[in-house]
Amino acid sequence: MTRTEQGPADVEESSRDEGKRRRPWVRWVRRGALALVLLLLVPLLAVETALWFNSTGDPADGTRTRNRDALWLGHAWVDGRKKDADVAALARRLSDTGIRDLYVHAGPLEHDGTLPESAYPRARWFIDAVHRELPGVRVQAWLGDVVAPEHPEGLHLERAGTRAAVLASTRQILDAGYDGVHFDLEPMHSGDRNFLTLLDDLHSETRSRDVPLSVAAHQIDPLPGLHTVVGAFTGHPKWWTQEYFGQVARRVDQIALMSYDTKQPLESTYAGYVAQQTSLALEVTPPGTDLLMGLPFFYESDFSHWGHAETVPAAVRGVRLGLSRTDADRANFGVALYVDFAAKEADWAAYEKDWVGGRDNP
Repeated sequence: MTRTEQGPADVEESSRDEGKRRRPWVRWVRRGALALVLLLLVPLLAVETALWFNSTGDPADGTRTRNRDALWLGHAWVDGRKKDADVAALARRLSDTGIRDLYVHAGPLEHDGTLPESAYPRARWFIDAVHRELPGVRVQAWLGDVVAPEHPEGLHLERAGTRAAVLASTRQILDAGYDGVHFDLEPMHSGDRNFLTLLDDLHSETRSRDVPLSVAAHQIDPLPGLHTVVGAFTGHPKWWTQEYFGQVARRVDQIALMSYDTKQPLESTYAGYVAQQTSLALEVTPPGTDLLMGLPFFYESDFSHWGHAETVPAAVRGVRLGLSRTDADRANFGVALYVDFAAKEADWAAYEKDWVGGRDNP
């Protein structure tokens, strides 16, 4: 009997037979999909659980400001948009806090390492106003640019001429009256020897002038080798090895770890992540170098930064827990607030309550 001659019952039975023949393939596909989900999900759940656990406990007494905190300031303070009244308001805001350094944006550098003087026309006015209104607070020039190889059009630190131009720009900015210089060069790949060479040259210059050299630093591998794995898949190795972080820290007077944009979904896991980063950084930062942990004084909500999770209270809790567990009595330690023009009243209130409030050091 041909297929066209089959009755309804015969067709139904034939369909069942075909379904049985196909079913093993369907089962294998389903099992494979489930295995893949479990392969990805189980480690992720394990990591998030570990971070949550790392956020538990109570910080040690006295883990508050050491009066070595810093604040990143936008370009408006040196390009003519800010006035005397703005400096007076800033002074009121910062009085009775632990902020000692202001990183005011004075760049960016040109891709060849040079810096046009037109980028900071009101620098002398701002520096003098801060010294008058906030005695003891230092004004550092915040310089940065994107970096090759991820950005081929950016700074090529492998070129001796570019490094020499950055050094010349540093001399130029310090001649303008700044109390120090702060570099934020991104993305800086872990192990970049040209960056270390540049820092050696820069530190020699700043030491000769008795002013600080500081840098903004990437986060440290939360798992050994993670930067290599992520870099292989994305071309953007987000983290530094702990060893490389220490190599950078030994070449500067201050290192500010940018402990935000972590992809953490919860305040608790973000606090645990910051606690881990604080401990990892403390383990390799020399006692004579100021270690500053970045606080997110801004709100964004995307895959890399969940605003409901990366809050100032969570960050401060993580900082205090990491400090408590690793080096509770360390003097050269603080937090760095990023950034003034995006900060909300709630951010300032949390910083003052959770980090400044109840401090032991006057």
